Amino acid sequence: MSSSNDEGRTHEVTNQVDELSGYSLLATDPALQQGLERQGAAWALPQLQAYGEQLGRAETYALAEQANRHTPELRTHDARGRRIDRVDFHPAWDQLLALYRGQGLVSRSFEEAERAGRWSAFAAGFYLHGQVEAGTLCPATMTQAAIPVLARDPQLAALLPQLRSTLHDPRDLPMAQKHSLWIGMGMTEKQGGSDVRANTTRATPLGGREYSLRGHKWFFSVPMSDAHLVTAQTEAGVSCFFVPRWRPDGTKNTVQIQRLKDKIGNRSNSSSEVEFLDAHGLLVGEEGRGIPTIIEMAGYTRLNCVIGSAAILRQALVQALHYTRHRRAFGRRLAEQPLMQSVLADMALESEAATVLMLRLAQGFENGERGWQRILTPAAKFWVCKRAIEFTGEAIEVFGGNGYVDNGVMVRLYREAPVNSIWEGSGNVMCLDVLRAFAREPEALLALLDDWRSDAEPVLRAEADVLQTLLTGDPALLEPQARLLCQRLVLLAQAVLLRRHSPAVVADAFIASRIAAPSGRVYGALQLDPAAIAPLLQRAFPG
Repeated sequence: MSSSNDEGRTHEVTNQVDELSGYSLLATDPALQQGLERQGAAWALPQLQAYGEQLGRAETYALAEQANRHTPELRTHDARGRRIDRVDFHPAWDQLLALYRGQGLVSRSFEEAERAGRWSAFAAGFYLHGQVEAGTLCPATMTQAAIPVLARDPQLAALLPQLRSTLHDPRDLPMAQKHSLWIGMGMTEKQGGSDVRANTTRATPLGGREYSLRGHKWFFSVPMSDAHLVTAQTEAGVSCFFVPRWRPDGTKNTVQIQRLKDKIGNRSNSSSEVEFLDAHGLLVGEEGRGIPTIIEMAGYTRLNCVIGSAAILRQALVQALHYTRHRRAFGRRLAEQPLMQSVLADMALESEAATVLMLRLAQGFENGERGWQRILTPAAKFWVCKRAIEFTGEAIEVFGGNGYVDNGVMVRLYREAPVNSIWEGSGNVMCLDVLRAFAREPEALLALLDDWRSDAEPVLRAEADVLQTLLTGDPALLEPQARLLCQRLVLLAQAVLLRRHSPAVVADAFIASRIAAPSGRVYGALQLDPAAIAPLLQRAFPG
């Protein structure tokens, strides 16, 4: 007869590794720290260090899990049948929004114009937050992108103090009664998708700058925002409108939420379909000039897509490194297995390359560098966001069956990864935008290629020459090759940045595997000096 103790032994849990939490996100990221110092943002390190420690706590990871498990719920009517069009969130959503807003990151990049490194400091804070919870970065991104547009409008500029506020105010009240505001966007319609010129929503003038909007939006981001920037057709063409949740007279605006999107990921955040039933809107900018307004805002939101994907890469990497350093198989830790080391080292290269690139893009925005803003940003959005999809799939495989169970960080990263490739323009839209930007400002990209050649080794100079030949060759060949051109452009930019700013062991391995003798698309299919493995992995996440 077996004892109860004997029976209990069959359920002993051994060789299982919990997902990583309880660590400092910044202190364990030398590439990020060095990038901030290099780009004049050392002044932000103490605050970012404290934020990285707060984000890394087990309690913050628990908030992220709760916000994504208990998804937003739509209430179209109250108990007596009155239309309320309200989305209810789990309290964790508001706690996470309050964390981000409290750091001043919503408006940091547009404040203190004389302070060097403000864009890099913003990017680092966004990147740290995105490693733990990405859905809350959607309203933050849209609000940030709206600030320079609203700042130019004498009437709407009065909202700037509320947009810059570090207090999160979730109350559903008219804007004048709020401590702070969130701004959403409504561009996409079911018949047009990325083709905003195909929008059918109409705006009828009521006098002055006031219009009445009637139509629909197929994707209306964060419907509980205090206002949305919306596109609609006027007699002069596509125009941009500021559509508040509450009318100036204190009544609810007639923006009816039809349903919430049941998305693959980004589940903490609400995305909706809405109908405008003669909704109140205020013209922003000139009538018929809505597309340029969108393009300006898209530059900021696309940068944030790159940063957000770099954050996903980083978190997937550190989770994989933590797991393999503690999980044992075939008599050794997984991190000691040579083939697993190749996979992890390849992932470490990908992550650091994305980090240095997103920081350099942020610096380009701060300095108004057209090549980085208008050409490298959409190219990077195409490439880095695409790589995040493959990367998270590889990271899940590192966890084996544990990775495929929908109860932790890894699956949330895997679900989240595709949204940045789609939001603010899919891969094809990004690549075509790169070609359009190059056609308008060829000197911006050619100057970048010249700069990259200036101190580059032969293999990088040769790659720059090939790219210039392709870009200045037969225009008929450019569009079919646009994805290849963008891929090569981003890889060259990453290689140059790593050579200039990262340890030789990182740059050597990246250039060898991505430029000199490109490996296959599968992570770990590279030839790497065994002596490089330990320093690569130690730099990626100090053990």
